[in-house]
Amino acid sequence: MTITVNGEPREVPAGSSLEQLVACLTPAPQTLATAVNQQFIAREARAACALREGDAVFTFQAITGG
Repeated sequence: MTITVNGEPREVPAGSSLEQLVACLTPAPQTLATAVNQQFIAREARAACALREGDAVFTFQAITGG
C-alpha cells in the first residue's frame, strides 16, 4: 500500500504498524516524534497504530532549549 512519509510516497506492506515503519527510518527511532494524518502518536502507542492506504506520516525531532 502507498502512504506518504514526510511528504514522500512510500510503499509499505498492508497491515504495517507505525512502530514497524519507524523502525526502518533514520535517525534512530527513539529520537523521533510521530504524527499520522496530523495527529500526534505517542511512542508507546505506535505498535497499536495500524497504517492505512493514503495515510500521511510525519516524523520530527523535538527541539529543546530556553
